[in-house]
Amino acid sequence: MFDVLIIGGGVSGVSCALILGSAHKKAFAADKNIGIITHQKASSLQDAIFHNAYGIPNGKLGAELLTESTHHLAEIYPHIQQIEEEKVLKVEGEAGNFAVHTNKNSYTSRNIVVAIGSSNLFAIEGLMHYIEPHKKSLAEKNRIQLKNIDHKVADGIYVCGTLAGHRSQLSIAAGSGAAVATDLLVLWNDGIETHSHDSIRK
Repeated sequence: MFDVLIIGGGVSGVSCALILGSAHKKAFAADKNIGIITHQKASSLQDAIFHNAYGIPNGKLGAELLTESTHHLAEIYPHIQQIEEEKVLKVEGEAGNFAVHTNKNSYTSRNIVVAIGSSNLFAIEGLMHYIEPHKKSLAEKNRIQLKNIDHKVADGIYVCGTLAGHRSQLSIAAGSGAAVATDLLVLWNDGIETHSHDSIRK
């Protein structure tokens, strides 16, 4: 069983995974089993080029960033299980015991993070009743979001990126994923505020 399973390998999902992965030396996170389903075919990054994202080289292609980000995650945090080429079809269960069914396998997880974008083609059975119109997108685009309060949809269910109701900007999506990760770290730390920083200082 996963302690958290992230659904989506775009900016917000991988950002969430990177923060969770970086906390593995903390006692409360050392034994946590983390997974990410890195389905990226529907990511808006596939056609993007960046000139305005902090830390991203000018002219960087979104498709390159998608590939490089999962390679980076695998290289520095190999304890995070990346599940490739699977699409989530159904989620059932409750906090502490979710079943996530894909087109190929089924997984169990105590928590899930949904990070697959705001397309109205969203079709994960078991989560459909959380859908509402996107509040920060043009109505004619027919974007959707999942009902949430500060990224929390329900006990054990989190959402990040544009599907959480954020505007479509890389920096916002990355921050949203990081915010969900730190919420999970606080949960694992028995409600005590925490974060995950690296430093060159000894």
